[in-house]
Amino acid sequence: MPPKRVLNPQSIFDQASVEEAFEELKIRPQHLHSLYSNLILRSATDYDEIVDFPKKAKDYLSQNYVLSTSKVIHKKVSKSGDTIKLVVRLQDGLEVESVIMFYEPLSLKPAPENDEASEGETKPKLVADGTSRRATLCISSQVGCQMACTFCATGTMGIQGNLTAAEIVEQLMHARKEADIRNVVFMGMGEPLNNYKNVTQAVKLMIDSRYFGLKPSRVTVSTVGVIPYILKLATDLPKVSLALSLHAPNQEIREQLVPSARSYRLDKLMGAIDTYQEKTGNKVFIEYVLLSGVNDLPEHIDELGELLRDRDVTVNLIPWNPIYSPEIEFSAPGAESTEYFKNTLKNKYNIRCTVRQEKGQDVSGACGQLVLETQAQRGANADCGTADIEDLMSPGAREVSPAPKCNIQ
Repeated sequence: MPPKRVLNPQSIFDQASVEEAFEELKIRPQHLHSLYSNLILRSATDYDEIVDFPKKAKDYLSQNYVLSTSKVIHKKVSKSGDTIKLVVRLQDGLEVESVIMFYEPLSLKPAPENDEASEGETKPKLVADGTSRRATLCISSQVGCQMACTFCATGTMGIQGNLTAAEIVEQLMHARKEADIRNVVFMGMGEPLNNYKNVTQAVKLMIDSRYFGLKPSRVTVSTVGVIPYILKLATDLPKVSLALSLHAPNQEIREQLVPSARSYRLDKLMGAIDTYQEKTGNKVFIEYVLLSGVNDLPEHIDELGELLRDRDVTVNLIPWNPIYSPEIEFSAPGAESTEYFKNTLKNKYNIRCTVRQEKGQDVSGACGQLVLETQAQRGANADCGTADIEDLMSPGAREVSPAPKCNIQ
């Protein structure tokens, strides 16, 4: 169990707490709506800016809540301008990071006449359509992580605490000062489903059409495979997207890379994914970090292809990126090997597949590397980003390659 954290004063974005307080004070629910619509939609910085807001509510909130319990202490923009890293310090001094990634919108266009296609067939491709960029926020749900994946720097930290729902929402509030956030991916520090209550509370506020108004399908929760909560997510947030950090084609390799696989065996996990898809009708995104000589051999491709055959999934191949940790020793496969892996999955098993590549390397934007990097005076570079959820869900997603890279769990 992660150490318990208590915020004092509390954040105004602890919606459940504020709602309970309003009920006890007999303040009408419409004032709760007025509070959040003013804070989120009108960027109010003081309760006095809220019209017709009861004095009783103002006094109580002023004494017990603050507009933000966290603050951005470090911001770095990549040279290309397509990535912004925000280091966020929490009320108790712990730190997490959020990463904003910008993408050129893609649309299906006819391929050039000399493009390879079957005779008499026009092969469409996804290309940038030249309109304004979209912004995706990679968000953290915990400080550290208890899953201890052997290739991930965050796993070497252990778990230092769960973020509250308010601290998760505050990351979005901080990011909105930098960009118009259109997508949110829970692929930062931590295992989101190990902080289920706070993550789902935060997501519900994010997708509430009265406030942030994010489309549910543009919020993606990533997990290494916590089966009970995958099934619960299908009921609680059926329209939110799910990403499974698989990383192995069989139980033996998965246990080597993801220790929690001993508790959540691969056959049971894939059964849970089938149940999830039956209940929601959602495509599932499969994250697969490629480790040279470990899980990227031809036999592994066939095992993965057989495992995912006939399932509605998109596989994101992630060539392993060196991270700042002497405890972790892996290497990435070459570009030719990665391309072979992708093409075999696509052509032999008809599985949609993308390859993630570096994005924001010069701002040390790797989710999960933050605390290690901070301890080393931010002396190492890494990358972060994620394939934009909108492009992965598009009809031509199987043709999207390369796609940017993000944290892996």
